[in-house]
Amino acid sequence: KIKLPKKTARRYPAYELYLYGEGNYAEENKNLLLTGIPVLFLPGNAGSYKQVRSLGSIALRKAEDVDFKYHFNFFSVNFNEELVALYGGSLQRQTKFVHECIKVILKLYRDGEFAPTSVAIVGHSMGGLVARALLTLKNFKPELINLLITQATPHIAPVMPLDRYLTDFYTAVNNHWILKAQDLRNLTTLSVAGGFRDYQVRSGLAFLPRLSQHDSALSVVSSAVPRAWASTDHLSIVWCKELILATIRALFDLIDENTRQITEDPKKRMSILNHHFVRHPAKIFEENPEVFTELTGIFMWITVKASKWTYSVYNDSDGKYFTFPLASHRKSYSHVYCENSMLDTSSWIYGCMNTNLSMCLEATDLSWRAELLPTTKVVMLKLQDYPSLSHIVIQVPPAVGNKYTLGCEFFKEDSRTVQLPVTHLFSFGLSSSKILLNSTGLFYNVQLQHFNQIYQAFKIYIESHCQSLKERKSNVYRLHIPWSHEDSIIVAKVPSLTEISAKLHTAQPQNDSRVPELNIYSSSDCQYEVKIKRYPYILVFQIIRFHAGAFPVYIVSNILLAYGGQLSTLRSTGQCSDFSLELVRTAKPYKVEPLISIIVFLQGFNWFREIWESLSLPEVDAAVLSRQDAWFPLVSLILFLFGTGIAYWSGAFFSTSLRLFSSLWLTLIRPTVLQKDRLMTPRRLCGVLTLALVSWTTCGAFAVFLIYLQYLFKDSDHSKETSQNSGIYTVKTQGSVDSVPEATQPLSKSTTIAEAVNSLKMHVTILNLFTWIVLLNLPSLIYWLKNLRYNVSLDPDPCRFTAIIIICILEILMNSSTSAVKSSKLLKIAAKVPLPLSVAMLTFGRMHLYRVPHFVTFSLLLHVLCCVV
Repeated sequence: KIKLPKKTARRYPAYELYLYGEGNYAEENKNLLLTGIPVLFLPGNAGSYKQVRSLGSIALRKAEDVDFKYHFNFFSVNFNEELVALYGGSLQRQTKFVHECIKVILKLYRDGEFAPTSVAIVGHSMGGLVARALLTLKNFKPELINLLITQATPHIAPVMPLDRYLTDFYTAVNNHWILKAQDLRNLTTLSVAGGFRDYQVRSGLAFLPRLSQHDSALSVVSSAVPRAWASTDHLSIVWCKELILATIRALFDLIDENTRQITEDPKKRMSILNHHFVRHPAKIFEENPEVFTELTGIFMWITVKASKWTYSVYNDSDGKYFTFPLASHRKSYSHVYCENSMLDTSSWIYGCMNTNLSMCLEATDLSWRAELLPTTKVVMLKLQDYPSLSHIVIQVPPAVGNKYTLGCEFFKEDSRTVQLPVTHLFSFGLSSSKILLNSTGLFYNVQLQHFNQIYQAFKIYIESHCQSLKERKSNVYRLHIPWSHEDSIIVAKVPSLTEISAKLHTAQPQNDSRVPELNIYSSSDCQYEVKIKRYPYILVFQIIRFHAGAFPVYIVSNILLAYGGQLSTLRSTGQCSDFSLELVRTAKPYKVEPLISIIVFLQGFNWFREIWESLSLPEVDAAVLSRQDAWFPLVSLILFLFGTGIAYWSGAFFSTSLRLFSSLWLTLIRPTVLQKDRLMTPRRLCGVLTLALVSWTTCGAFAVFLIYLQYLFKDSDHSKETSQNSGIYTVKTQGSVDSVPEATQPLSKSTTIAEAVNSLKMHVTILNLFTWIVLLNLPSLIYWLKNLRYNVSLDPDPCRFTAIIIICILEILMNSSTSAVKSSKLLKIAAKVPLPLSVAMLTFGRMHLYRVPHFVTFSLLLHVLCCVV
């Protein structure tokens, strides 16, 4: 633990700074006489500072390999495992604390020979956003950070926007990075997303906002990272060994030999990150590689004139040079493709400019043009780009105890490029596309036509058959997305049937016309059948993946429609119908969706936008999603139907649970007969004031939770009293039906119980609505409870004022009955308001969940007025 200045420790009592170490290294650095390169790790939502071990341990092993010529000091911040992805009130506090930590870290080195002037930051999840937010601080000097690596950080928008502090924080950070783009040129940023295994943060959110300075920011998906080639979940991205190795290798390559710190050259930093995270040529990074190389060694020179050539070697003690004259191939072919299964980092392919000699003493090293794949390294050259080359030279070193294969072929691009149209979005698996490839070469490129939207999710099946049963190399299939680094690579045996899930993380930009490709690194004399088929469930999974955070809005919207239906039925018939019946009757998508689609359509016209802005209305969430190519009307319809189903079953579960609870209570406590409660008494007024004081001085969500429990027990009272008195009435009437005349039946008793049943149905629906308000405010309650030892009051509190209003409303509603509401002059308005509120909720609440309680509160406020007026 690093001792912080007293002022900092007093201001941030819940946060701490640590230095990671192990073994002798830890003992040597106990006195904090540091001489390495500082790297600061920032954990994410509910993350531990101990997660830095994955980076620190492997970096220490790497330093030992170079005899501590260079080494890194890994620091980590303890954020007390705060839920900053769900409660945004502490993000600004975390950002300011990290700024203080950076100043403390740099002071530890000020007396050293190679004292650093900046700190590299690695941020996981929300830690990466906090690191980006440092640049928004007024007193922060941008030169304090020169490298930022984020892991599974949602840069674009919050996953669950549960309070306005969270959305405001995102807006401030992203606006600053766009408006101050010129000031960020000296900061190199790398964002690594987890891919489709990360169910918490989809990779589309982890791509840095497209800025004008593309040369200083890089976004990749882990499945496309060389030597990793795998998707990670949200937590394992921190300790995935392949990704950690890539990160540590990049950090060591970033060291400047003169300053013993990370290089100050932004171009060099980007080229190193591209080398390790985008395209690895199977070579150790060199800043300025030799243009020409001498081909030395007493090797045999062999000329190969065939257009297709393969060679296998095992335990051969003699090296060889194979030369391919280009003059005879330039007229017939456009490209040359070569592959090598020896996955070392030595050079292996060269370009020669000699025209007459049978051997080449000086050549251009073309190995830098190669690319590393899981089982092979490959290079593809366009002959037109190398007009001065006379020969291609392949070097085969002595292979004592090793076995590997090489292959080269010349081909025309058109002969190896096949176009395959993607099945239509609404085909639902009823149609498919397929092609047949009779392979005679080593490479095929299948262009996936019209594959550019995130909802075009389908499966690609590749079936391979070979003529002979001899042992063959494994095939490599790569789904390449040209506009973003989100490739996926699969290795398959031959023969086999391989399934590839084709889904996009980001839609194709409007100014980009490139086509996604399926690259098949094939075996010759094999047949490949490529088939595309779409299944309905894949589309549903994509919609859930992109819009699961909006489910609460659709569920509450459906409950609100059913609630309005119950008020309407109460007004017309005098009886309150069941929640499930009203949900089926009122929750119709055609009542809500067309109006939203019309508003989104009109948003495309300037005159409508001007009127909209003049009314100070917020931007429609669907319009924002449409600009991000993440929206079309069918999505909203599917989400609405999901919301209806969840609302129906949650209502049934809620009602059943309440009945069981009240029945259990009924067996334990015998209540008195039904009593008519007054809406407000001095005792209840004191309770309201007490809860309001709790909300103001501690946490609004805590006060909301207390009034929720009170309402729940009150409803249980209503339920058990209704059950008991209904049973008593039934027994009495059955026992006396023969002796008591019809005119003297206890009609008043019957009316009272009917009113109680109506009131109970209404209370259950209100409690169902209120349950979702509690759930949406729950994160701030958990945050407050966890930090109670540091501060009794939650500051800032996202629901303090809303909680006071809700307390007043529910204290009246829990003592109300439908008899008072039926005669109200405002019932007609109260019954019609839930529909426009439901439309407004879906219009403005999808990307701002914290607005949902406001719409519900307004509807319940009208209900309270009906009880009074």
